[in-house]
Amino acid sequence: MERVPGARHRAPGPPPMADDLLKLSGITKRFPGVLALDNVDFGVRAGEVHALMGENGAGKSTLIKVATGVYDADGGLIELYGSAIRPRSPAEAVRLGISTVYQEVNLVPNLTVAENICLGREPRGPLGIKWSALRARAGAAIERLGLSIDVRRSLGGCSIAIQQMVAIARALDVSAKVLVLDEPTSSLDAAEVAQLFGVVRRLRGEGLGIVFVTHFLDQVYEISDRITILRNGQKVGAWETASLSRLDLVTNMIGRDATELSRPFGGQAAPKEAGAPLVVARDVGRRGAVSGVSFSLHSGEVLGLAGLLGSGRTETARIVFGLDGHDRGILDIEGAHQRLGPRSSIRRGFGFCSEDRKAEGIFPEMNVRENILIALQGRRGWFWKLPAARQKTVASDLVARLRIQPPDIERPIQFLSGGNQQKVLLARWLAIEPRLLILDEPTRGIDVGAKFEIMSLVESLRAKGTAFLFISSELSEVVRTCTIVLVMRDRRAVKTLASNEISEDGIIATIAGEDQ
Repeated sequence: MERVPGARHRAPGPPPMADDLLKLSGITKRFPGVLALDNVDFGVRAGEVHALMGENGAGKSTLIKVATGVYDADGGLIELYGSAIRPRSPAEAVRLGISTVYQEVNLVPNLTVAENICLGREPRGPLGIKWSALRARAGAAIERLGLSIDVRRSLGGCSIAIQQMVAIARALDVSAKVLVLDEPTSSLDAAEVAQLFGVVRRLRGEGLGIVFVTHFLDQVYEISDRITILRNGQKVGAWETASLSRLDLVTNMIGRDATELSRPFGGQAAPKEAGAPLVVARDVGRRGAVSGVSFSLHSGEVLGLAGLLGSGRTETARIVFGLDGHDRGILDIEGAHQRLGPRSSIRRGFGFCSEDRKAEGIFPEMNVRENILIALQGRRGWFWKLPAARQKTVASDLVARLRIQPPDIERPIQFLSGGNQQKVLLARWLAIEPRLLILDEPTRGIDVGAKFEIMSLVESLRAKGTAFLFISSELSEVVRTCTIVLVMRDRRAVKTLASNEISEDGIIATIAGEDQ
């Protein structure tokens, strides 16, 4: 790990400007059937780090893409140094001085560090690229960040953290005035985050305006000067970081007042624990994904994973189902240490509904019947094909039971609404009579009626003994549905709430770190 000078202190530099260096006013962006941004204002000053916060779908990515020329706004004004601009492409935005570094580093791993920094703008002479000048320019860009890296190294041999630094150096090579960091720390460990923040402080001290997008609250309070919150495509407000408590930050992100929250239906009573637990996790974790996960889950219990987007909820669910392995801690399945894979999980009667039903759930070219029966057929083995009559009976019964519309089992699933697609995925797992069902955001993007039916189904199955691992960004769903809640923050499990402790304000306080 290369040393970063001044990683703990803000580098000296000019004070922040009173006026915004980059200013977006009244930005509106529409997509078919969706108002993604509704009259949004946002600005970043020279010499500041401005955190852009909001839950998934709040409009953060769309706003950044408007500012950097990926999208053309339907309304509003973009100004840089007080002059109106309208970048038509990311390349034009870079020429104007607005550069973006994304979570996934978009560089060429088989080229050297120097070649990546100067790629597409190499110094040339009569005989081609001036390699000594290229390496000198790249070295100066790296030195500006306070790093010591051999620019002749292959980028692919560098750590993800160093690749992020190279991406920043490339962005600065074109005299960037505004630097957008979009989830830059999601793949970094604590030491690498400290290294990155040392670079950010150095650039802030030089007068750059830095937009910082993240879901990690601790990092927001460590590095940012101001915070702007978006929700449902609208600006909620902007605050000096020091004046906004963590509790108020979370409350504004989710759109609920913590002082007025209550548990409307008293939650679910915890069932009597009969026999050995179905799943026990002891300090389970996976490097770069999640850590410190401990719980005990019995039949008839609903374990909720609560936290903001990026807190480690989905990563935990994937480990339990066996989609991802764990490299620390112990995971016991029915009293035995296990390293499950999806196939063995299905054989045990475990099901998993992904939050991304289109990419990881449905098979869009297949019909409803085939989508419902694929897990049951997989458990039987592909050489023991379900008879056609049995397929029709099982699929038709589940379609009727879940009120899937239209009730046509031969209809391609891609032509169903989102809510009915979600019901088909639930039917898929009901066909194997699950003992444990993992539901990751099962009600996201569906109408109120479908939500009610799905949540009623969860309760009826729980009463019959099915165990659930339940993830939802809707805290009211977590409170009403779960018998236990494991609260997660910044990729680690921080607290377990028993049935009589579950409330929306309690969960919010724990997420914000103000429950201690």
